[in-house]
Amino acid sequence: MVFLFIALPLVVAGILPLVGKISKKVLPDLLVNSVFVILLALVFFEGRGLVAQDAAIKQLFWFGEPLNIRLMLDGFSLFMLFAVSLVGFAISLFSIDYMDHYGSKANFYALFLVMIAGMNGLLLVTDLFQIYIFLEVAAVASYALVAFGLGQDELEASFKYLMLSAVASAFLLAGIVIIFGVTGGLDFETVSQGLRALDARYLVGLCAAFFILGFGLKAALVPFHAWLPDAHPSAPAPISAALSGLLIKVSGVYALTRVFLNVFGLTPALSTVLMYLGVISMVVAALLALGQTDIKRMLAYSSISQVGYIVLGIGLGTPLGILGGLFHLFNHALAKSLLFLNSGSIQMSTGTRNLDEMGGLGKRMPVTAGTTLIGSLAIAGVPPLNGFWSKLIIIVALVQAKQWAFALIAVLVSVLTLWYYLVIQRKAFFGQLNERWSAVREAPFWMTVSTVLLALLCIATGIFFAGTVNSWIRPAADALVKGVQTTLGSLGF
Repeated sequence: MVFLFIALPLVVAGILPLVGKISKKVLPDLLVNSVFVILLALVFFEGRGLVAQDAAIKQLFWFGEPLNIRLMLDGFSLFMLFAVSLVGFAISLFSIDYMDHYGSKANFYALFLVMIAGMNGLLLVTDLFQIYIFLEVAAVASYALVAFGLGQDELEASFKYLMLSAVASAFLLAGIVIIFGVTGGLDFETVSQGLRALDARYLVGLCAAFFILGFGLKAALVPFHAWLPDAHPSAPAPISAALSGLLIKVSGVYALTRVFLNVFGLTPALSTVLMYLGVISMVVAALLALGQTDIKRMLAYSSISQVGYIVLGIGLGTPLGILGGLFHLFNHALAKSLLFLNSGSIQMSTGTRNLDEMGGLGKRMPVTAGTTLIGSLAIAGVPPLNGFWSKLIIIVALVQAKQWAFALIAVLVSVLTLWYYLVIQRKAFFGQLNERWSAVREAPFWMTVSTVLLALLCIATGIFFAGTVNSWIRPAADALVKGVQTTLGSLGF
């Protein structure tokens, strides 16, 4: 069953170009959305049962012979699979109408499913080199998706993304090679035991630096963020949503968190580095967002800032901090995907991303205006929406740990976040209607359904936050806390 999270998207991706020869729209749309419905069903009806007692580990076989590949499903990976499947479903619904004007919809869906398969594989494997392999599978598909429109901006942004990502991959591969040379293995358990048994703190510290550089670039943490503000505005809106809502969290935050908390151990030095990276990302990206007039570029900087919150909470290393960081990861995935999809609706209706050219669109696009307001308030942490609770948990965790300065900065950055999201509302939707947009209409049906679904999830997750935390977030946090307790301080650097 666990293997289906990887195999199903890959198989469907393989046949989609052929299906596209038969049907340009209906069959590809039906097929890709069916994949996400099945993945969500697997998460709810099979995955939760497998991890009810403890982590489930599955050995893969080929014609009866065991392969050197094991897949692990624990609370953390199941939570991330749920987030990927849920947001992926909303993105695929949105793409039904949005991708019509791009053409080659079946090819787009195929690349999107390859990216999903890569992310799912990364979430399930138990080996450092296999993390690298699936990370590259997702990355290669994302390069093509960023450049899907084949315009000059798209191709330039994709090339820049590829080059910087290649640097990140080189650092990751170097760290993996050193770890293998030191411990003689690559699976999590062997590496963790080997590092505890060896006095190789300086060498392991070097590997930790390589992983921070590599995964930090994938997560677009400051100062490794340069690729993201170019890639997001250039990519089609569904891919902007996937990059921000999913890819930087899986390839960056998840991988970094899994390696440092379950394999290396979150030492005081690592905790300090992660917390400072988180705070720097929060502050710098929020200030940069204030000066943007391109709505998608502003949202891109906002993503960098919000990832900083996630890394700050997880880097704190306390059970409450980890829980808050993971909850904010989920909330940001919902709200930021919603905002990027709505930016695509605006761009498709008006032909511009420039906020200075908009104005009064709320009169012509009331549903888009309303759902954008919900997403904006959720990201800014306004109660009772979901982002308020996750930010509150992170701030309380910082106060409990006596990290007063970090807690104050988290509050102030939240005020900055509300500021630039109110700028979006004022410039895009409020005020006098620009005469250029007098003929603008609301987004097509499936685009509207997708954004309304995400907006309702932001509201429901905020109102019923206790149920969300107990059902999905706490099991994920517990899986990480166990890893911290097992390896904490064992390396001594």
